[in-house]
Formats: sequence, C-alpha cells, structure tokens
Amino acid sequence: MANGKRWTKEELQLVLNLYSRTAFGRLHQTNPDIRRLAVYLGRTPGSIAMKLCNFAAIDPLLPRAGLRGCSRLDHETWQEYFHNEEMIITSDRRLQSILQGTDAKMIIPETDFFAENKESFTYTRTRQNFFRDVVLSNFNDQCCITGINSKELLVASHIIPWTKDANNRLNPQNGLCLNALHDRAFDRGLITLDEALTVVVSKQLPRQKQLALILDYEGKKISTPDRFMPGKQFLEYHRDNIFQA
Repeated sequence: MANGKRWTKEELQLVLNLYSRTAFGRLHQTNPDIRRLAVYLGRTPGSIAMKLCNFAAIDPLLPRAGLRGCSRLDHETWQEYFHNEEMIITSDRRLQSILQGTDAKMIIPETDFFAENKESFTYTRTRQNFFRDVVLSNFNDQCCITGINSKELLVASHIIPWTKDANNRLNPQNGLCLNALHDRAFDRGLITLDEALTVVVSKQLPRQKQLALILDYEGKKISTPDRFMPGKQFLEYHRDNIFQA
C-alpha cells in the first residue's frame, strides 16, 4: 500500500502491462514511464518500481529469490493476466493513453460499418503490437539464436501457433525472438529447442553448405531472456506436434 491506499486489480494490470514492455534493467523509479504511471495512479515512483520487482519475483521460471512483499492479489493478477486477451488489450490501450498523456477511450458508433471494421483492425493491430513489443523487449531486441539485433529483421515467433491456442496468443512465455530466417524454420518445424534450450535441427533439412546459417547453430543454446522464460509446455508441444524429427 502507498499512504494506506490498497492496490486494485485494475492498477496491477497497468503495472503488469508496463512490466511486460519494459527492459529488465529499467525497472527503477527514475524511468520516465514509471514516473508517469505513478502520477496517474497517485502513487510514488518507488511504489510502482517495487510492484514491478514483485512481478519479476513471481515468475516461477526465473532463478532468483522472490520478494516477501508479493501479495496474494499480485499472484492472482499474474496468473490471470496472460491468459486473458481482453484484459491485456484493455490495460494496454489505457496504459498507452496514460503514457502519451491522452487517457481517452476510443468511441466507435455501433451503427457505423466502417467504424466497426476500423475497431476490429485496431484491436488486431494492438494484439500484434503488444506481443511483438513484449517478446522483443524480453530478449533485449536480439534473435535468441544468432544474436542479430536489427529490429527490422526480428520476428516475435509463437511457439504454439496463433491458431492452435487462443488462451496463450499473447502470453510472452509462448514467444521467441527470432530473425526472419529462423522464424520461418521454426514455424515449419525444421528447428526446435530441447529441454535444455539448445537448438535441434530436423533431419529433413539437407546438410548443405547453403544452409550453414541454420546448421551452424545446431546444438547451441539460445540466449535466455531476463524474465518470461519460454514455457516448457509450449516447447514440448512444438517438439511433439510441429518439429519434423
């Protein structure tokens, strides 16, 4: 609590959205985005930064000790958030308006056909942008296999395809930051990751020197993110259902 003010789930959703988009090394109270959100919520930047660190501590796949200040509501919000697309999109839109200083909801007349199409398009773009921003930030804007750091060549790749698991479409643990070539190979099941997060290349891929950009990384471990480690269950699905052994 800040000044005796209890946290609400809606406030925590905004903080968790900011956590998802913020590089791990910038979870401190001098971050301008943290300060803007603090002003909006009527809290101190330090209290926002502490909540961000609480969320980092909750991630069960991170090899670090958790903070004792994590509340039950912190845990509940974490567990619910990344499986609730509407919750993500609502908090994402609101946070962006807060950070941009507009804080206004988009109003679309229900009888306007073109407005409905625009709203649907905007919703889709919001989902795509959120997932890309979170995944790239999670991997420090680098391909986790090759280290390529040109954002124009990077893709937020779903481990379980978008069409196969509606509940985890926006879950950052269902994402890898890959360059366009390795994204294609991963999507087609020509490469996968084993339980140790090392690259496995399909035997269906010809061993040709022209494919060295893929073959040379066989057996090499990916660069792991600071948070949102790739979900073991998602990688298992990819190995069992997509990878061409």
